[in-house]
Amino acid sequence: MKRRPFLKNTAALSIGTLLSLRCKADKMSNSVGNFGLQLWSVRDAMKEDVKGTLATLAKIGYTDVECAGYNNGRFYDMPRADYKAMLSDLGLTQQSGHTNTGFSSGADGTHHMNNQWEAVCEDAAEMGQKSIICGWFAPDERKTVDDYKRHADLFNRCGEKAKEYGLIFGHHNHDFEFEAIDGVVPYDLLLKKTEKDLVQFQLDLYWIRKGGANYKEYFKNHAGRFPVWHVKDMDDSPEKFFAEVGSGVIDWQEVFKHKEQSGMKYFYVEQDAFKSGDPIGSVTKSHDYLKALEV
Repeated sequence: MKRRPFLKNTAALSIGTLLSLRCKADKMSNSVGNFGLQLWSVRDAMKEDVKGTLATLAKIGYTDVECAGYNNGRFYDMPRADYKAMLSDLGLTQQSGHTNTGFSSGADGTHHMNNQWEAVCEDAAEMGQKSIICGWFAPDERKTVDDYKRHADLFNRCGEKAKEYGLIFGHHNHDFEFEAIDGVVPYDLLLKKTEKDLVQFQLDLYWIRKGGANYKEYFKNHAGRFPVWHVKDMDDSPEKFFAEVGSGVIDWQEVFKHKEQSGMKYFYVEQDAFKSGDPIGSVTKSHDYLKALEV
């Protein structure tokens, strides 16, 4: 081959290669990136076989998990060190975990937000978590406006201690926080009555829609306060049942356009119940849809 055509062809090949790599990089930059699964989605499987279930999730492609099985220093009934080592061996992280207020538990010795809270924070920090989230208000904890004011006060106290351990403290919503009580929307009260530097919010994008609220308005009016999301879909039926991400009525491309405004740093797929009767199959579908989603 003559030198000039060879150089010309080589240059063309190099340009083509660079363009190909650039396209791949652009596609990666437009993806949702790595994400996790809230383990409540596979709670029955976790009761039967913790290691096997986590190994399956890692094989599916999940890189992170959110704990729903912490109790008195143990994770899924395992010592903290053993559970942490298991996650590491499987190539998984646990950046977040759920807890509860404990208002309904009384003085039963259980570790929660009203009892041994510092120990809860210590365990979370030792696990390498970045956040710890109040996941639920029991029915008798959410009857009045005063109940929510009590929650806001507790959130501020817990957020202050969590911050000492390098943790984000947050709250995970359901639909009932958007149902007005005596003219007051509880979610709005929690946002107003909590300190921005101590308390953040894990927005569940299914439950806010079911509660009749608009996530865009919350992202706009409280920019930066939603560092963690729960991503779950809603089917197109009168009951508005849970659905695999990408198979329902929520426009995920539109949702992810607002991730920077919201302050989102990472997110978790969650599905509370399954019409298919196959949680692993469903969370696989959600994972694969999100991995292919360009945003």
